Amino acid sequence: MEHKLMYEQLKGKVRLPKFATPKRYDLKLTPDLSACTFSGSVEINLQIVQETQFLVLNALELVIAEVYFRDSHQREFRPSDVTVDNEDEILVLAFADVLPLGEGILGVNFSGILNDHLTGFYRSTVVVGGEKKNMASTQFEAADARRCFPCWDEPALKSTFKITMELPSKFTALSNMPVIDEKLNGHLKTVSFVETPIMSTYLVAFVVGSFDFVEDITSEGIKVRAYCPVGKSEKGKLALDIAVRVLDLYTKFFSMPYTLPKLDMVAIPDFAFGAMENYGLITFRENELLHDDLQSAAVNKQRLAIVVTHEVAHQWFGNLVTMEWWTHLWLNEGFATWVSYLATDCLYPEWKIWNQFLQLTVGGLQLDALEESHPIEVEVQHARSINEVADAISYKKGSAVIRMLQDYLGDDIFQRSLAAYIKKYAWKNAKTEDLWDVLSEVSGIQVHKLMDTWTKQMGYPVLYVKSKNQTIEFEQSQFLSSGSHGHREWIVPVTLCIGSYERRKNFLIETKSGNLDISNLWCSSDGNARTYELHQEKWDDEQLWVKLNVGQTGFYRVKYDDVLAARLRRAIEANLLSSTDRFGILDDSYALFEVSELSLSSLLSLMDVYRKESDYIVLSRLIDVAYVAVMQNVSAKNRTGFQSILNVYREADAVEEKARVLRILASCSDSDIVLEVLNFLLSDEVRDQDIIYGLSGISAEGREIAWRWLKDNWDLIADRWGSGGLLTQFIREIVTPFCSWEKADEIEAFFATRVTHGIARTLKQSIEQVRIKARLVQNAQNEQSVGELIRQLAFRE
Repeated sequence: MEHKLMYEQLKGKVRLPKFATPKRYDLKLTPDLSACTFSGSVEINLQIVQETQFLVLNALELVIAEVYFRDSHQREFRPSDVTVDNEDEILVLAFADVLPLGEGILGVNFSGILNDHLTGFYRSTVVVGGEKKNMASTQFEAADARRCFPCWDEPALKSTFKITMELPSKFTALSNMPVIDEKLNGHLKTVSFVETPIMSTYLVAFVVGSFDFVEDITSEGIKVRAYCPVGKSEKGKLALDIAVRVLDLYTKFFSMPYTLPKLDMVAIPDFAFGAMENYGLITFRENELLHDDLQSAAVNKQRLAIVVTHEVAHQWFGNLVTMEWWTHLWLNEGFATWVSYLATDCLYPEWKIWNQFLQLTVGGLQLDALEESHPIEVEVQHARSINEVADAISYKKGSAVIRMLQDYLGDDIFQRSLAAYIKKYAWKNAKTEDLWDVLSEVSGIQVHKLMDTWTKQMGYPVLYVKSKNQTIEFEQSQFLSSGSHGHREWIVPVTLCIGSYERRKNFLIETKSGNLDISNLWCSSDGNARTYELHQEKWDDEQLWVKLNVGQTGFYRVKYDDVLAARLRRAIEANLLSSTDRFGILDDSYALFEVSELSLSSLLSLMDVYRKESDYIVLSRLIDVAYVAVMQNVSAKNRTGFQSILNVYREADAVEEKARVLRILASCSDSDIVLEVLNFLLSDEVRDQDIIYGLSGISAEGREIAWRWLKDNWDLIADRWGSGGLLTQFIREIVTPFCSWEKADEIEAFFATRVTHGIARTLKQSIEQVRIKARLVQNAQNEQSVGELIRQLAFRE
């Protein structure tokens, strides 16, 4: 009875009880790739810190065969009750006697299934010599090491790991550390790996399969390898070169060497994410690691560089210094995203990659303008809601506010602060506040006060800017895509220039409204620092354009009064502004149009001055040379083009080519073809990881049939992908494109009884975006003068 009462108290908890803490795992695994199962044993060195008759750790979908506990005096305790609670994802061990304080060893024998959900210890398939074969890989972030072995599966509970695997001798086994011993026993072999340094469970990794590889060594003597499908090792050379170079770069940037003796990168055929930063064994989706000079587009090369530099950055920021809990996930991902652009810019300055960073910033601005957004730092209550927090707010807004802070503090102070932070918390866990403490200490600025307004509350401001005499007047208000105004305020690091990029000022807006005297920004024409008398007639000069958020390094929007807006239009026309600032003005204006603060006529007039625009980032992406044109002419009666492109997919060897084809297959205007494509996405011909490409390309004409298809197949889809992040993609790609209030109500009604932890936030955000677009369409339809303005602009030279 006492055990039952205690067990009831353990249920429904967010974190594990602190009866014991793990120090070391001795893990032995035997995967069976034919049967798609595995068995194993683990001995966990524990420190019993509270007198207890219970041990509670994480386990999910494992069969527990034997359990014992041995104290430091070699006394053995067997549990009287062993309960695997798959709902709470815990293993509860009840003992008849109180376990003694101090050191002990918990031993557990277990078995499980190599699942096909792309999470935990899972199976993948690879074609070798024309034959499809199984392989096995891991994806433990955020909370799925528990699917492979019983463990204390929380990031703060760091331990060392001694890993041993028994497998067929024909396969290669990889893990976080190098192989220390390999023993053959007939057709089997036992592979032992060097014990890891202290690390979190979500970073443990192993891969079993057949590979070729290329290797190189850094200037510090670190062996780096890129493991590729058999016969395709040449395709790993670009990623290998980038990894070697960036390891040296980060060693200098963080003033801390890479801490493991090797770094492996592995291309996995079936992979839910882009890549995963497992300590010393980074796993990648194939098209994020493999590169073919003849078939891969330039954009694929840039994407590969960003992904590799991102994951390698995690070896310091995330693996060496780890977040204390998933609430601080943004710090891992936002930082790695920001520094990946910094590193890529150092490796390939000709790419001007910071211009493309603006696309990330815009993604964050769009999501964070929703009333269903969330703060960067959001309290994570349920392990399965972590996938929803790993969104554009954590990655895109997170990286954007880090860049904003770097720009405000300066490159040197920011770099020295990060190096000090890494040194102080190496091998430990840290919170957001710990980073702010170090930055404040090095910079002498109260970073806490500044950054709390950006990380602890959702949203961002729009700055209303007016010119008056020799001053600029500011007022901030929360920007919401719904058109309403929130009551939140921010401390805003503002950059401003007037008439020239040489006349620049950085300052903080710390109140809702204020003024800035800019008379001292107008210097004499001979370049002397003396102040030039700014008479009223000079201030009225049309050349005195004012641009805020210089280079778009800030995470806010700007609305100028009519006078300043007109001057900026003339500055754009005269090509006086940088491409990033031209982009920012256009993007802010469109966002203001969406919330009815700028008329469609004004937006079109602004767009007209971009007639001669040639910069990639301003023009944005063009829809793909040839495939889209073919698909636009496809119908159920004229299937020739569709069948040809489908054959390209089936015959393509390059994974990026397959992804490119999937992105346009559903772009057809014929609903019957769209339905056929959607069913094709669920077939065995498309890997689970690649379904998102097909979903992202659904045509406007295909939206309704896609929504009907989603409803008809929801139970199958939810059952198949309900435990991972892929399920949210179905909602984002199929639900979000709608733009009517009736459809929003219909979607809400359908999901009323189908909401789970993993999709609740995504669903609310998607429905909100549908309603925002419905209002936008109505407002545009009500604007009477648009037709005449379009006719006038169309005939301008």
